[in-house]
Amino acid sequence: MTAKLIDGKAIAAAKRQNMKAKVALLSRKGLVPGLTVVLVGENPASRSYVRGKIRDCKEVGINSQLIHLPETVSEEALLEQIDRLNADENVHGILVQLPLPEQISEQKVIDAIRPDKDVDGFHPVNIGRMMTGQDGFIPCTPAGIIEMLKTEQIDIAGKHAVIVGRSHIVGKPAAQLLLNHNATVTICHSKTRSLADYTRQADILVVAVGRAGLIGADAIKPGAVVIDVGMNRNSEGKLVGDVDFAGASQVAGLITPVPGGVGPMTRVMLLENTLKAAENALKRANHAAG
Repeated sequence: MTAKLIDGKAIAAAKRQNMKAKVALLSRKGLVPGLTVVLVGENPASRSYVRGKIRDCKEVGINSQLIHLPETVSEEALLEQIDRLNADENVHGILVQLPLPEQISEQKVIDAIRPDKDVDGFHPVNIGRMMTGQDGFIPCTPAGIIEMLKTEQIDIAGKHAVIVGRSHIVGKPAAQLLLNHNATVTICHSKTRSLADYTRQADILVVAVGRAGLIGADAIKPGAVVIDVGMNRNSEGKLVGDVDFAGASQVAGLITPVPGGVGPMTRVMLLENTLKAAENALKRANHAAG
């Protein structure tokens, strides 16, 4: 048996195509959705991500702006920049690319972004909304995972979902979203003993640790859905996930490739959040106008 590939690239392309019409409709109403990305320093991976995000914005008609600050920028200067963007009515989404240099507190920066412009979904207000099942912005990678499962018509309710990894960006919010969709959820992490005992029980296995080949074929339940969030370079410099793809493909029912799986979905969900932020801004403006 060879697992069916979940083609994140194709799903994301179809979503961008649908988005173009929505953006065009908003533009006709006089509102062009706007995303501002703040990049600090010269981290090659961050620069590559940002280039991709700006390219995606251009494709669907979202107005994107890049503010590139030096590695040496002070925390105060960055927070002042965020204040200006918070006050700019043409900016609907603000994204500060992580990681940040050590002189800057990531949490302070996240807290400074207005919750209604927090298209990364990291602000405590949006995290709280997600925890309590309210409407808000959902972190892009976990939102992309749910979108892939829905596109593949996988019924999440009643399934046992096992998450390997407990980061604030992927592991924890992915667990909460799956719980919100009525899965039974287990979270594993670096202190979990006998990891494979848990992963072998998973109907849906999400791996987000950052260790190449951490999950082998023998740690996967036959027929399981495997979502590999890992992005690692192997000894040959090739991009690989946290799951041994070749082995896992012989056991799993469905599996995401690396690259071309979760990555494109993360980027497209950022566009979705930006579009939603613009639509919300238009509703507020109409409401204020009476």
